[in-house]
Amino acid sequence: MSPTVPADPLPIWREPEFEQGVREMGGIALGIAAWGLVTGVAMAKSGMPLSLAVLMSLIVFAGSAQLATLPLIAAGAPVWVVWATAACVNLRFLVFSAGARPYFGHLPFWRRMQVGYFIADINFVVFTRRYPEPRRAPGQLAYFWGGVITNWLAWQLPSLVGIFVGNHVPADWGIGFAGTLALIGLCWSLLGDRATWAAAAVAACAAVAAYSLPLRLNIVVAIAAAVAVGLLIDHSVPRSVKPEDDLT
Repeated sequence: MSPTVPADPLPIWREPEFEQGVREMGGIALGIAAWGLVTGVAMAKSGMPLSLAVLMSLIVFAGSAQLATLPLIAAGAPVWVVWATAACVNLRFLVFSAGARPYFGHLPFWRRMQVGYFIADINFVVFTRRYPEPRRAPGQLAYFWGGVITNWLAWQLPSLVGIFVGNHVPADWGIGFAGTLALIGLCWSLLGDRATWAAAAVAACAAVAAYSLPLRLNIVVAIAAAVAVGLLIDHSVPRSVKPEDDLT
């Protein structure tokens, strides 16, 4: 008898976990799309050249950083203020990177760069809910790509639409308010423990208290306060000891 020839692996987009990732991210894509549209409109109305707005949307791919830096760019703020604001807003991606390492650290360098570009807040939360154990597992990569591609399209397509039609959208349509409601809904789904609730509350209070600061620096103050409170609570809560750790 001739030896059994192993079947060729399925393309990643044909694996069942890829479809599962698309389905689970698709359920929250509408809120992401609403916020992407608002961000695109904001970029168009900021006076930024069309080509630069498109490039910013595709390369930066970070709505909160884009919205935080747009008024600074429009106001002619120093470059270091723009970079510092974007860095502060995106500090959370350091946490995502550390959390993703057990799952994707084995990949080649350029594959890890692709993963890093596509990771965003919501899909990282959805992914870690699906795979709570920080280790490699079958179907993991397919599920990740199904989710992040859905998220990327749900963000980029409305964002580009907003960029191209933003100057023709009347201000009294209230699109900004609708986008804010969508963002609140997305943020609500991320508040799952005491540390995140406290950090969100402190960030809101700090942003209001520091509202009079120039160049929207109240956003930076709010982020710094939220990170400090979150870290303080995280370090003050004693870690539970697993039974197997007690055997040493």
